[in-house]
Amino acid sequence: MKLLGTNTSPYVRKVRLVLLEKNIPHIYLVDPPREPGSQVARVNPLGRIPALILDDETCVFDSPVIAEYVDTLNDTPALIPRTSALTRMRVKRWEALADGIMDSAVAVRTESIRPPNKKEIDKQEASTISVHNNAITRALAYAADQLGQREWCEGAFITLADLALVSALIYLDLRQPERDWRGPHPNLAAWFARMSERTSVRTALAG
Repeated sequence: MKLLGTNTSPYVRKVRLVLLEKNIPHIYLVDPPREPGSQVARVNPLGRIPALILDDETCVFDSPVIAEYVDTLNDTPALIPRTSALTRMRVKRWEALADGIMDSAVAVRTESIRPPNKKEIDKQEASTISVHNNAITRALAYAADQLGQREWCEGAFITLADLALVSALIYLDLRQPERDWRGPHPNLAAWFARMSERTSVRTALAG
């Protein structure tokens, strides 16, 4: 199978971490959708990444669907709980929280690169940036509170929750280096430091 994406996309990184943690053979292709010659729009009608192309040319999208599909391919490890509906919900809720941080961080990035003094239709909206930054702040506080002093986000083993959250935090460091999320949340910072030592995370960060 082939994974199409970019090295800066937090959604692509989440999927890559799932593939790497489960040791599933795949080819990772850097394929920015807006670049001439990109095959993303050909395989994914939405024209978005990540896009996972299976051996029979079936395209799987988007990141929650890819992550859930890949997790069914083997049980070593099972990143989404199989037996408890409640535990499964909590892991998927962690993913939704992390994806929400990513969504807001991407929105801030998109808005912040607009010039603030252009014509009305194209100008930067400070209120949009504020709304999304506030959402990130609340989500980080919630994540830190839910994590507490545990080693993993949910349960006694690594799950999709951990992979989604670390992807979101890596993206914050990339796009909002001025944000001090570690200071207010030392438990989250310690957890992130441990996660950053995993081979999968190191590989995904290397490109």
